[in-house]
Amino acid sequence: MDGEIRWARANVDWLSALPAQAAQAVLKAYHRAWVNCWESRTEAPSYKSRSRAVLAVDIPQGRDLHVTRVHRRWGMVNIPKLGRVRFRWTRDLPGVTRGGPAGRITGARLVKDALGWHIAFRTESEGRVPASRNGADSHVGIDRGIAVPLALSDGRAYEHGPWLTKEEDARLLRVQREAAHRKQYRKPGVRVSKRLRAVYDRIKDLRARAKRRVLDWQHKTTTAIAEEYALVSVEQLSVVNMVKSARGNPDSPGAKVAQKPGLNRRIAGEAWGRTVELLAYKLDDRGSVLVRVPAPGTSLRCSECGAVTPGSRESQARFACRNPECGWSGNADFNASRNIDQAGLVLAAAAGRAVVRQT
Repeated sequence: MDGEIRWARANVDWLSALPAQAAQAVLKAYHRAWVNCWESRTEAPSYKSRSRAVLAVDIPQGRDLHVTRVHRRWGMVNIPKLGRVRFRWTRDLPGVTRGGPAGRITGARLVKDALGWHIAFRTESEGRVPASRNGADSHVGIDRGIAVPLALSDGRAYEHGPWLTKEEDARLLRVQREAAHRKQYRKPGVRVSKRLRAVYDRIKDLRARAKRRVLDWQHKTTTAIAEEYALVSVEQLSVVNMVKSARGNPDSPGAKVAQKPGLNRRIAGEAWGRTVELLAYKLDDRGSVLVRVPAPGTSLRCSECGAVTPGSRESQARFACRNPECGWSGNADFNASRNIDQAGLVLAAAAGRAVVRQT
């Protein structure tokens, strides 16, 4: 395959304009995708059109980047085939920032989205071994939802407003309608017109703004949780299965088909999987533990008496135990988070981590 790349670079003009290392990085990622498939970690890689793919160019070696800091806001980096390029400086880089962390830059990646080009540096830095934290004194269960994004077992909740303002939301609806109107006059097989592409770009711009606000909220929230708790338990949800279509087939039609797309969009907008990924590495950096608890029963079981009684989940927001010996009632999300916390403590102890992590 490496020989095929050399032949293609010698015979295909546009491929020869790409740095050789970037082409090799794409081939390496493609090979890794097949290895993951063969080892049953994921499905086989499939073709993805340019319109659906994130435009990115990898620079696998950091020795030729020659990163320098111009002043507080800007830096300069050497990009193959382009030369010196200015970029916005947003955080300290090891081995470059005066008084910053010790280490070095090992590579970079250029990524383009609706808001422009960005550069992400890969670095190696010296880190300290995190100290052990006692989870018996500092543990929490988290229930992820839509009405309440993150409900904690200690009674607190992390919420957020709409990702787009009313004006931005109205503008998004307007350009989506314009795109649908122009698309109906486009003939199959004909290239997208410049006007329609400009409408698509405005849609991408608004969605990119919303995504950045989601990431900002997730990073701040997960950092606050990781700083405070030594043991965090979350449900092990299969989000991919949760957002599948409810349409069914002619023999077995689905239920509430019209409502399901709206629910799927709200689930995807919360990005539950990314929240757990951010929590996982932030807890690990601080010597804490993340436990994934099986989801079945967490929202139906009473966190006070442990009984599962039919009809206890009265609504989306209220839980009232129908067990005559209990009768506890409260917020349904708070009840589920308490069940998750209790199960997480048991699983952590059964896994040999007990409640204190050893480093």
